[in-house]
Amino acid sequence: MSGAGNPSLPPDLERYTRLLAERTKVMRSTAMRDLMSITERPEVISLAGGLPDTGSFPAPLFGRIFERIVREAVARALQYGPTEGLAETKRCVATVMAAEGMEVDPDDVLITTGGQQVLDLVARTLIDPGDVILAEGPTYPGAIPAFCSYQAEIVQVGIDGGGLRIGELARVLERLASEGRRVKFLYTIPNFQNPAGVTLAADRRRELLDLVRRYDLLVLEDNPYGLLRYEGEPQPTLFALDGGERVMYLGTFSKIFSPGIRVGWVVAPRPLREKMNIGKQAADLCTATLSQLIVHALFERDEWRSYLELVKEIYRRRRNVLLDALVEYLPAEAEWVQPEGGLFVWVTLPEYINTTDLLARALRENVAFVPGEQAFVDGRGKSSLRLNFSGSDEERLREGVRRIGEVIEEQIALYGTLTGRDRASKRGADASNAADVKRHSQRQNNAASSGRVVPMRRRAPRPR
Repeated sequence: MSGAGNPSLPPDLERYTRLLAERTKVMRSTAMRDLMSITERPEVISLAGGLPDTGSFPAPLFGRIFERIVREAVARALQYGPTEGLAETKRCVATVMAAEGMEVDPDDVLITTGGQQVLDLVARTLIDPGDVILAEGPTYPGAIPAFCSYQAEIVQVGIDGGGLRIGELARVLERLASEGRRVKFLYTIPNFQNPAGVTLAADRRRELLDLVRRYDLLVLEDNPYGLLRYEGEPQPTLFALDGGERVMYLGTFSKIFSPGIRVGWVVAPRPLREKMNIGKQAADLCTATLSQLIVHALFERDEWRSYLELVKEIYRRRRNVLLDALVEYLPAEAEWVQPEGGLFVWVTLPEYINTTDLLARALRENVAFVPGEQAFVDGRGKSSLRLNFSGSDEERLREGVRRIGEVIEEQIALYGTLTGRDRASKRGADASNAADVKRHSQRQNNAASSGRVVPMRRRAPRPR
């Protein structure tokens, strides 16, 4: 081995590095997974992961589900199943999709190991090295490594308070077409977008589908949060508007039931779904039969609806507590969106604050979040952060935001000392709602061409 390879690498590391596939050079991890070992420590308040509150699931109900499976189907639960999923589980999927206004034949459903596997299967089926994929900017941090692993070029289109900016999308598509580059698909989270929390406006949904038809591309609609709505009126899914002709629909039981069972699904045009099925055969043979039977047992007696209403009320209260804590503890320079549903709030700080650096300081105070840079492929988002409100109780939410606020205040004070610049004072409870509304309106107008997500800050207490 001497005299060969890279002398800067230790011999053992060099030996294995030379064997790695070319695609591993573009593989990247995500902050959520990297933080898991840290945030599992009980002293750490984690506002980082998109963790549902599994502690709210009624233990007696779960016991009855397991007892029934053991009594009636234990041999089947411990056996392999069909790659495409059990028929009864696919009927459960059809029930969930019908709750959001979609009609789907269970035979058109492919059951997957969580929603994350859908991202991998779609990428495996459609992406060649160098292919272009469009995504929102910011986008779900877990989607970026899934697509990059297949050597795709991800082009991100900005969002604002109404979701994906359709005018910018049209310009991007026109530019790529003039360069002779074909986009394989657009990845979008229309409802309570992760991480920004915004919802795609009704008129934009139809405009988006018009562009999709004009440029002959596919859409991957990721909708894990659609049933977690706390206020406002639901919008039709892209799949419902399109009829499933160009829209591939990604769903999961992780957010409305349990992430631990790892059951998701995809509905896609038959030629694509068949190829994804083959890809899944190579990946894991089938989704766990036991997990699928657990889903079926919950749905067979229609007990999922009462549980969904329970968690929606819990999450609504927690969202309100988090938003109130942001007003109380974050500096006046901070901006955020009030989501109508979902699990996240996206906060933007002054541009001189790097939230990746801020995270290191926050972890010393035993609190965690996801830095905004993780939601982009080009280095944007450095001054933003994503906060989850579903996985912590109300007391820990307030304390977590308080700790983050203290760390931010330290950074702003340091910046003021180094630059000699004045800074805005911390928010006060006596701020004028009317002035806030006026400033919000001005910021929305100014942001129309910038892609920034602009908040409506609420000073008045929300009902609990």
